[in-house]
Amino acid sequence: MPLPLPHQSSTPQDVLKDRVVLITGATGGLGSALARECAAQGATVVLHARVVRKLEALYDEIVDAGNQEPIIVPLDLARAEASDFANVATALQAQLGRLDGLIHTAALLGSLSPIEHQSFDSWLALLRVNVAAPMGLTRALLPLLVASADASVVFTLDDRGEQPRAYWGGYAVTKAGVAALARELADEWEHRDNLRINAVVPGPIRSPLRNQTHPGEDRTQLPLPGALAPLYVHLLAGQTKAESGMLLSAQAWLAGITAEARLRA
Repeated sequence: MPLPLPHQSSTPQDVLKDRVVLITGATGGLGSALARECAAQGATVVLHARVVRKLEALYDEIVDAGNQEPIIVPLDLARAEASDFANVATALQAQLGRLDGLIHTAALLGSLSPIEHQSFDSWLALLRVNVAAPMGLTRALLPLLVASADASVVFTLDDRGEQPRAYWGGYAVTKAGVAALARELADEWEHRDNLRINAVVPGPIRSPLRNQTHPGEDRTQLPLPGALAPLYVHLLAGQTKAESGMLLSAQAWLAGITAEARLRA
């Protein structure tokens, strides 16, 4: 039976009031749209990205809109160590004392080319950003999530991780890897009533990453990243534990058709 997912155009107001939500890749196309929407819905948003200048610009935009003051976390995931993730957890515990949501949107594309033209070092960077970092950050933040009465983790996947194609190289492989991580956690957290986990495949949207992979495409035919915000917000605050553990196609949801499959077999 299809889940009671929200309508595209309707998001209840202040559904994230008094909640703390961390978004990785918060200055990207999808990440920034989600950061603005979560802040508008009353959340204290923890903004992660690599470039401080972009984080500060997003911070100012959220504050100028009259929303809760966000927290910025500059961290290069391609270089991050376990101690860096532990420091993020320690800082959040000290500053906010809680974490209710974690959205993974940060991703590294690498080069689209035959395997023989892809370097070993580039694959290592892809593995660190797209697989090791989501694991390391989720692991470090788990005590804060467990302490929440109602915590939600959302992974952002990719069609190419589910259906690899020629030339997608390390990006497709690592997106398949993070999908496996989401499935493992869905199984491990099955009986943790206060922890929910889901994964979203955005599909084609007007994002910087899509510009790199499809440079000649007519972008006006694609949905804006903000069109997906009600779906993510629902997964953060409007979902029951019984509805957790889902793999959701955002494009199917936008089209008004069945959008979900189980993460767990």
